[in-house]
Amino acid sequence: MAISCLSIATNLTVAPSPKSRNQTHTHNPLNSTLKSLSNSGKLDEALRLLLESSHQSKSALPQPNVDSYAALLHACISRKSFDHGRKLYLHLLQTEEKKDLLKNPTLKSKFVTLFSACGRLDEARRAFRHGIDEMGSVPESVYVAMAIGFSKNRNFKEALLVYWEMLSRGVRPGNFAFSAALKACSGIPDIGNGRAVHAQIIKSDEEADQVVYNALLKFYTEYGSSYEVLKVFDGMPDRNVATWNAFVAGFANKDQFFEALETFRKMQRDKVGFSWVSLTTILSVCSRMTALYFGKEVHCQIIKSAESPDVLVLNSLLDMYAKCGVTEYCKKVFDGMKSKDLTSWNTLINAYAINGLMAEAVAVFDQIIEAELKPDEVTFISLLSGFSHAGMATEGQILFDRMSAEFKIVPSLGHYACLVDILGRSGNIEEALEVVKKMPMKPSGSIWGSLLNSCRLHGYVSLAEVIAKQLFEIEPTNPGNYVMLSNIYAKAGIWDKVHSVRELMEERGIKKEAGCSWVQIQDRIHSFVSGGGFEFRNSYEYRRIWDELTREMEKNGYTPDTGVVLHDIEDEMKVEWVCGHSERVATVFALISSGSGLPIRITKNLRVCADCHVWMKHVSEVRQRRIILRDTNRFHHFEDGKCSCNDYW
Repeated sequence: MAISCLSIATNLTVAPSPKSRNQTHTHNPLNSTLKSLSNSGKLDEALRLLLESSHQSKSALPQPNVDSYAALLHACISRKSFDHGRKLYLHLLQTEEKKDLLKNPTLKSKFVTLFSACGRLDEARRAFRHGIDEMGSVPESVYVAMAIGFSKNRNFKEALLVYWEMLSRGVRPGNFAFSAALKACSGIPDIGNGRAVHAQIIKSDEEADQVVYNALLKFYTEYGSSYEVLKVFDGMPDRNVATWNAFVAGFANKDQFFEALETFRKMQRDKVGFSWVSLTTILSVCSRMTALYFGKEVHCQIIKSAESPDVLVLNSLLDMYAKCGVTEYCKKVFDGMKSKDLTSWNTLINAYAINGLMAEAVAVFDQIIEAELKPDEVTFISLLSGFSHAGMATEGQILFDRMSAEFKIVPSLGHYACLVDILGRSGNIEEALEVVKKMPMKPSGSIWGSLLNSCRLHGYVSLAEVIAKQLFEIEPTNPGNYVMLSNIYAKAGIWDKVHSVRELMEERGIKKEAGCSWVQIQDRIHSFVSGGGFEFRNSYEYRRIWDELTREMEKNGYTPDTGVVLHDIEDEMKVEWVCGHSERVATVFALISSGSGLPIRITKNLRVCADCHVWMKHVSEVRQRRIILRDTNRFHHFEDGKCSCNDYW
């Protein structure tokens, strides 16, 4: 059945799921022995004992029953031992008097679970189908085992088809089935069938449990509207930590970071508590927003916790400090970790690389080698990207060659993208093009984008046109490519072609992303849009600080560079335009709102322009304030009129 035609009915009349008949179980000494062997991992001995007792009906050995086979299968599932389970399955299949046991719901479910857990879906499907039409009433548990097996192997469509088949056979779904169906709907994704399952949950005689509600919440946070998410959340009779985690993660996955932070705050106010998953999720949000204040609060909760944090949480904490530009805290956390994995080392390398501290990044890489750890693909991506933004072309090329020759790592598309960027940024555009030609894989949009950026840096207009044509085919809706080509034309003074690119954007319905910056003052995050914020910019405090800065910076030798305004307008208008860039407004706000001497931390969604970069250097000098600016490429640490990037970014 094609999934596109699949629609789950919400008004089916189905019989209750068959309950297990009351059976009188007699004690079988064989089962105790099997459990003991299985629990100790002696599956060979357990299987041999089971098969021997099955063959020797007249021997002193007790005959195995359903519980005997189930005990061994349970151990096989725990250890993902496909071979032992398959031998047992073939034994039952080939033994005439035992063949009917494969129709037993308990054993069928366990065989399906084992085979699917081992990634052997064909065997799982055969075990599920064997004799199912002869079983009469098939319990919900059998269908759910198969649906879960498909979902765990990312075959979500087949999982949903199994659920549909269960309904068509008249089996009433319970909470177990609802959870499996919602997971399948999340995986496809299928909002229509997900809503249909929700309707069945509402109509069901069985009250939905916490697992079902959490699955519903997760489904709607990923694919539904905010109204549906809040309706499910508000309607939940009980909310545990997992519920709140799903709620926070849903906002985070949709890049609704403010909502994620506020939900986590509410979780704290309601004294729900937290799990390590809660903190890992919110630390990721703090990393992406550069919300250092919130991140430090989470760090305090980790320290106060009675339990020792796991490596995942501490790696997230490392990443948070790295993405907030606080490498000294990142190093302290790293040094205090009792156990570290390769991700811990990679995160520290990346922390130094994105903050322009390549000597420190290389030193950590050397420590990895000394510790006899094997660096992976991520290690080299971090280092190569750092070399690119630091202008260390020779070091980058040497490392790229070492990666395959010394460490036996086959370069991926990401590694080639870094190498192309290293060569292009340093002006070796012909070498970069040669790398693209010789690559064993098709160039991606990021590689062509890197070449286009190199053309922007070095003024290669004709080559930029050729590269942009490739990009427009690969990424026809990416506004950044059109804007970059337009800027290349504008910088060269070819205004008719600038207008042509903008007209093309209008025809295709593509809008340029507005520049936006945000700054955290105590526990609040304030955002500013380029050219906006008129009320604040016209306020007395803003004008006072702005005028003071202007006078101080003029004495210090600063004059606006109107060349960065790539529009065919008068110079006075260009000065006004560049003064309204979001990072400048955010900086003035921080000067007004934060104490003297405190660092100013600003995040921008686009690359900082050249004149704003010069402006920040002057502000740091005349006001004796350290300014940390994170743009899309890297961190800029401004202090005493200098920047950590050495004007290469």
